[in-house]
Amino acid sequence: MNAVLDREEVALLAFFAEGLPLDSIARRLELSDRTVRRRMRSICDRLGLATPIQAVVWAARRGLI
Repeated sequence: MNAVLDREEVALLAFFAEGLPLDSIARRLELSDRTVRRRMRSICDRLGLATPIQAVVWAARRGLI
């Protein structure tokens, strides 16, 4: 998987890694809950992963978060 994530996507994964609830993440990023869910799904799809936690692990193993 050689996908490249932009700064906002890495920030989104970092917030998920902190264990923040979806509504808190949305507020911090000034986005709607739906947009956060959609962006996370997009990240997972691009990386070929099934769940957000897999995306968090993927980013952590690569030193992104």
